[in-house]
Amino acid sequence: MKQRWKQRPEGSNWGDFGADDQLGRLNLLTPQKVLEGVAEVRDGKSFCLSLPLDRPSRGLNPSRHPPRRFATVRINDQPSHNFHVNQLIPEATDVINDDAVLLHTQCSTQWDSLAHVGQLFDVMGDGTPVAVFYNGWRGDEYVTAPAKSDSEDRQLRFEGMEARALGIENMAETGVQGRGVMIDLHAHFGRSAKRVGYDDLMRVCEADGVTVESGDMLCLHSGFGEVILEMGADTDVDALHRTCAALDGRDARLLRWITDSGLAVLVADNYAVEALPLHSDPLPRNDPAEPPQTACCATLPLHEHCLFKLGIHLGELWYLSELAAWLRRAGRSRFLLTAPPLRLPGAVGSPATPVATV
Repeated sequence: MKQRWKQRPEGSNWGDFGADDQLGRLNLLTPQKVLEGVAEVRDGKSFCLSLPLDRPSRGLNPSRHPPRRFATVRINDQPSHNFHVNQLIPEATDVINDDAVLLHTQCSTQWDSLAHVGQLFDVMGDGTPVAVFYNGWRGDEYVTAPAKSDSEDRQLRFEGMEARALGIENMAETGVQGRGVMIDLHAHFGRSAKRVGYDDLMRVCEADGVTVESGDMLCLHSGFGEVILEMGADTDVDALHRTCAALDGRDARLLRWITDSGLAVLVADNYAVEALPLHSDPLPRNDPAEPPQTACCATLPLHEHCLFKLGIHLGELWYLSELAAWLRRAGRSRFLLTAPPLRLPGAVGSPATPVATV
């Protein structure tokens, strides 16, 4: 295979797990970490950590929508809805339902694959930035372009995009099982729309006796998932964007801690794990009268740090409130987490139905 990069981003771990690695920090989710997770199972109680896939009822991202369900169509052109098989076989007594779903993989509880967010970066050191993802996998070579159709349904106009490297199936094949660790931001900040930096996070960990070790799967509870469920079918997107804590992706010390902690994956119950540009300082804007400046930075700096530089998969919009409350009552912060995505080759994200066992 040809060399994909000659220089790697500052602070990245490209190549540390092998030249062709597609797992990133999931390599730290070793059999020992699975055993450490299993050792946290004492009560035999399980928690579902996913929202219903039709929540939020309106996508927080306007290009993502809740699932649409269809009846499959049988060979006699009938829908598989209470289908009486005796229409085909007179003596049959079966009645069958069979359905299909148009599913936006990142509308509700989800995993981001390492092909979800990349950057423009000069990987060859020749002064030419290119679209590239974790470990130097290039977008123009390894993310195939969709074909455009004339469908009247705008959601069906582009079909065939595929991540031929870094697809979500790589994550699924590991099983994604090990020791989860909860940091309960909601217990300290309530539903305030707070940007949580390094100092805030360390104070919470110290107060609650939480320690994150290499290979742990870190979960951040802000209460955001509970707010979504309370809204029901009437999701107030504007209100959601103004509620609950999220990490401050522009805090350099926080990013350094993520690097140094060795955490394997990073999960939150909020929209993007990090505070969005809506909540954070805006990027520097060019003066319209001046020539365009060199690109300055990422709009999603924590995504850049985790997905692009370190190969840390991000979990978003999980439901963590019941588990967090139970752990707080029990004086615990660790649990067995089992959270594989769909084994969907080529996808850049996936719904998830994670399970915590305590």
